[in-house]
Parts: sequence; C-alpha cells; structure tokens
Amino acid sequence: MVVLLAALLSVTAWAQTGQPAGAPRSASQSASTPAAATQDQPKPAPPKEETETKITPREAEELFHSVDEILAFDSKQTGLPIKKEVKRRLTSREEVVAYLTKHMKDEDVQRLRRSELVLKKFGMLPRDFDLEQLLVALLKEQVAGYYDPKTKTVNLLDWVPLEEQEPVMAHELTHALQDQSINLDKWMKKGEKDLAEIRKDPTPSEIEDDEMDDAREAVIEGQAEAVMMQYALVPVGRSIIDSPDLVESMESGMSSGTPDSTVFKDAPIFLKESLTFPYSYGLAFVVKLLQKGGREKAFAGVLANPPHTTRQIMEPETYLSGERIEPMRVPDFAHDFRNYRKFDIGAMGEFDVAVLVEQYAGKELSNRLYPEWRGGYYYAARPRNDAAAPLALLYVSRWSSAEKASEFAGIYARSLTARYKKTEEMKAQESATVSAQTAETDDKPAPTVEHKIDVLKGRHVWSTEEGPVVIEQQGDTVLVSESLDAATTERIEQEVFAK
Repeated sequence: MVVLLAALLSVTAWAQTGQPAGAPRSASQSASTPAAATQDQPKPAPPKEETETKITPREAEELFHSVDEILAFDSKQTGLPIKKEVKRRLTSREEVVAYLTKHMKDEDVQRLRRSELVLKKFGMLPRDFDLEQLLVALLKEQVAGYYDPKTKTVNLLDWVPLEEQEPVMAHELTHALQDQSINLDKWMKKGEKDLAEIRKDPTPSEIEDDEMDDAREAVIEGQAEAVMMQYALVPVGRSIIDSPDLVESMESGMSSGTPDSTVFKDAPIFLKESLTFPYSYGLAFVVKLLQKGGREKAFAGVLANPPHTTRQIMEPETYLSGERIEPMRVPDFAHDFRNYRKFDIGAMGEFDVAVLVEQYAGKELSNRLYPEWRGGYYYAARPRNDAAAPLALLYVSRWSSAEKASEFAGIYARSLTARYKKTEEMKAQESATVSAQTAETDDKPAPTVEHKIDVLKGRHVWSTEEGPVVIEQQGDTVLVSESLDAATTERIEQEVFAK
C-alpha cells in the first residue's frame, strides 16, 4: 500500500526527524574523538518559538568547521568516497516551514489524498482524520536537520543546541555521501511509479514492485541511522555490531518519538509505524548486512543491489538468501470493474499487513503472523453512475499455508465491527467460524491467550451501512470485497479462485 514517509520524500528531502528516545547522544568536538555515548534524552524543544535560544555566530562557525571532520568519519565507516565538498547552511524555523510548503508538489498531495481514503476504508486511519495536515505538523515538529540533494547542501537548524547537532550531522552527511555515489534523486525515482496514474492496469510484476520506493528509503535511512549510532559508540570502544542491546533500545525508542513529540504520540498506529519504518527497520536491516557481509555489503553493495519489498527489509534473511516469491496473478481489472472507475491500486505488502494485524489483534500476534505473508494487492474504485457512493475495495492476500490464511481472515473479520457502525453477518455459504484453539492438532501446543484468535474458513458475508463485505478463504488465499455489487464480486471470485 503505502509507507507514507516515502510518499513525502520529495517534500522533506532526506531529513533526520529527531533523535529517537533511548538513543545514545554524542557531543563530539571532532570526528576522530567524539565524547562518550550516554543514555541521556535530547532536550525537549521549547514550546514557543519566542523562548528559543538561537546558536551564536561563533557556535555556527564551530559547527560548520566540524562538517568536514564528521564527513571524513562517515566516509571511513561506510566506505563511500568523498568526491566533493558538501555545502552547509544554517536554517531558521521559518525557512524549514517554507521549504516543506514549497516542496509539497501537486502530485504528492493527490497521492496522499488517495492514500488517505484507501487507508480509511481499511480502517487504518479514522474516518475524520486529516492526513495532509498531520503529516506537515509532524515534520515541523520532528525535523532536526536535512540534506537537500537538489542543492547538495546540509541544512542545520539554528534553534537546535550545538551539542545535539553533531549526531544529526553524522546522519545527514551519510546522505551526502550516498548522493555523491549514486545520485539520490535519480536512485529514488526508480521506485516512484504511481500505479493509479498508469493508463493500463498494472502487471503482477509492477504490483510486486510497488513497494520499491519504501524499501529504498529504508536502505537510505537505515544506513544513516547506523552511522549516527556508530558515531556515538566509537569513543567507548563499541560498535553497532557488538551492541545489540543499544540497537534494540534505539529501535524501540523510535516508536515513541522524541519526548516533546505531542503530535507524534497522538497519531494513529499506522502513521507512527509508517513514519518510523525507514529508520527502525532500516537500521536493523543494515546491521544484519554488516554482520553477514561487512561494510561493503551494508553500504555500497546494497546501494548497487537494493531490496524492492518491505518483506526484504523486515526480514533481511530473505534479501540475503535471494528469496524469490512468485508475483500474484491478478484478475482482469478493466473487465471485472467495468461498472466502476479506478481510484487507486497497489501492493498490500508485509509492512501493511503487520500494522493491520497489530491494530486489530495486538503486536505479539502481528510479529508471529506477518512473516507468513506471501503477497497481496488492493484495487479501489467508485461506481461510474454514483459519484457519492462509498469507495469500493478489493483486497487479495496470499499466505504460507491455508491455516495462516484462515487466521488472517479471522483477524480481518474482527476489524469490521471497529470500522463500520453497523455490521451483521449473513449466513455463511460454506464453513463456519472456528476457534484457533480447536484448529490446533493434538501434537501442537495450545496457543497462548495472546494468540487465541477466531479463524475464518470458506465464504462469509456481512451487511454494513456502506454495502456488503465478503471475506472468502480458499487454500492459501484470502479475498475481501467491500462495497462492491454482487455481480462484480462474483466475477472477481471466479478469476481469483479459478472457479
């Protein structure tokens, strides 16, 4: 579907969105001898701009002088060469706001608005939620510095204390090195195809590659996070390879944002996870590559051969092993949806499934189930003759086994009562809902309380205020139809399940 920070890439350039809670801090005076890492939290930003203390001209000069030293440190850690000097600039809060506003392109806004409606249909955002407004507010609140690949400039913020700027620079200057090696704009644009704007319906391979921009951004941000953390650990003789406890602390801290992040704390689960995905999962991905293949594999190697799905990021072993999952066969959308106008289409990847399950069944069950994902896509449309009708949705997912498909179908069914005001299940046409506990065989242990979940087998239909919802499980595949007419749903079922 979408990992929303990737959709805003052209808006934010490559921004370090605040130092995560639990992350070590560094207050180095040079790249070669940074101060010892601590577990202190970054100082909260003052609540009002008029109370902020700007850094002095002398501090700014010292900060600019350290850019070259930290750039040399980053180059040594990554193996990415310094090909030219990086421009540096001190930026005010007003300039950051103007930058974000200026770079919010029309196509970005349109894509966000489509994503917003689809996410609301899936129940991953509240129906009255203003996605664009919150994203801009989050970026204004969280940004701690950014590298602009168009001007080749690292932008440092004049209201952030000097001692907090240097770890940010270690992050941002990694982006500068990446840019000098691969041209960040060009590299990222390879994954920015908007499937909804393609005249013809996408092929299975194009849908599979729909997460390419998300995966690439996780590489970019994961590398920068790894270097920033390494910058903090070097003075105490440790590294991210031999400090799994600190890496885990840093990853978990990202889910809560910075201590003063009121906007982030109040955001929906999907938005929190989406915004932190490139940093948290990206960091873990890069650390795993460092452990398995060393610096060359984790930096230049992965830039030359990047992953293309969130599954590869979330499960680095699938990337390292070269796992190949056959793209899902898709129906003839133009034929099956002939009474509808296409609104949006895309992959429903492993990340999206993980968050959906977490939202409706909890984090523990999500962590257990999402690795069983084996493919998914969605198609959203509106009736041609009724522009005011609810958005219609087709969602098809594939799993490692029929058992896992049934479990996911049960979780999806559970979500309906939270997403619709009125839901009433009609008589199932095949098997009834059964308990996961009774579905276990005698030679398997009974599930824990946290893992107890009703599974759904066969075909089930619910009536809602937005029309019928059909959830059908056959073998390893789950089909969901929401607000579609019966004839369209039947045509799709025949294709998906080859009836």
